[in-house]
Amino acid sequence: MAQGVKGKLNYRCPRCLMREIDMDMLYDNENKEYYCIRCSFIGDEKEVQRVNAQFREKYVDRINRISDF
Repeated sequence: MAQGVKGKLNYRCPRCLMREIDMDMLYDNENKEYYCIRCSFIGDEKEVQRVNAQFREKYVDRINRISDF
């Protein structure tokens, strides 16, 4: 797990998360944006939340068993 200066919330990198890699994002106070040291994803808080919401949509029905196609 990456350790360093973190922002107000501990966000996971959305690109790494889509590849099933659990990587924390670090926060840059000068530019007011989050960045990942593994995949070089950079974005502000709204961008990170938007991409994480897309990830959650992908797995919205994972609890339900789908038997009819």
